[in-house]
Amino acid sequence: MDIGGRRVSRGMLPLLALHTVSEYYRLERKPPVTAGLLAANTLIYLRPAFLESVLPSINEVWFNAHLILKHRDLKRFFLSPFYHMGESHLVYNMLSLLWKGIQLETSMGSIEFASMVATLLAMSQGITLLLSKSLLLFDYEKAYYSEYAVGFSGVLFAMKVVLNAQSDDYTFVHGLLVPSRHAAWAELILIQMFVPGVSFLGHLGGILAGILYMHLKRSYSGPNPLRYIFSSVSGVIKWPLSFICGMLWPRRYSSRGTVGREMRRNLVNGVWRCPACTFDNSGVLSVCEMCGTGRDGTDFSLNLQSDLSLDELRRRRIQRFSS
Repeated sequence: MDIGGRRVSRGMLPLLALHTVSEYYRLERKPPVTAGLLAANTLIYLRPAFLESVLPSINEVWFNAHLILKHRDLKRFFLSPFYHMGESHLVYNMLSLLWKGIQLETSMGSIEFASMVATLLAMSQGITLLLSKSLLLFDYEKAYYSEYAVGFSGVLFAMKVVLNAQSDDYTFVHGLLVPSRHAAWAELILIQMFVPGVSFLGHLGGILAGILYMHLKRSYSGPNPLRYIFSSVSGVIKWPLSFICGMLWPRRYSSRGTVGREMRRNLVNGVWRCPACTFDNSGVLSVCEMCGTGRDGTDFSLNLQSDLSLDELRRRRIQRFSS
């Protein structure tokens, strides 16, 4: 529904928001890039008043090979994936992005994931443009060269290829059981059969972009320039954001919460935290150098009576090292 040039949800967007919040709530590490992509696509679709003056209309960003090449219109090339034709179109794509984004960003890290999404977006749009122009040269009867399309699905098809590239499992694609590594091709065919109005070349360009990305990643071992850019930007904004978050939401420590996660993280980094005095010790030590407690909390170096309580042992250690 459009009101004054802005869209109002018919009920599907609150369900998307509820599903997103529930998925993020159960995650120990919240993927920020995936959340940012979800928010960007949704805000562009809703067009709130504070963005109305800066957001181009959908008529200005349709992906159209003819207009992009004729006018060198990079706005259509880069912005068309973030626009959607309707609420169902947006929600379907965002649910797919949520599922794929959480898995990929959690496994590869936010900086690597952000650089991958940017690369896949540019590659999928470029391949679609080349396919459209190539079919025109062969006098293909369907006018893909003048076709109008928007939506994030091309990038999602590319992400599906990356996600399933090394998988030997099977998955269901609209009720059909197929090998996971071929799921993108099966979805391409099934969607085209049952929803013929969608952009076939856009989806095909996404699949080919995913394949090309994986090939380049395997054959090229040098540094990713996009990853360097995202890492530099992240480093600039990380400290002030961490400071603000620390002021607004101070961390609370408990034996079952943050401290437990911190101990597991320290063990991975070659450091273990003493269960008695919480001193961080080198991984090569088996006994705490501050209080003499073993890693398991029972191997004490002090020759004390076995009938002393644990609190009394701790008190004596603290007294010993503070004197």
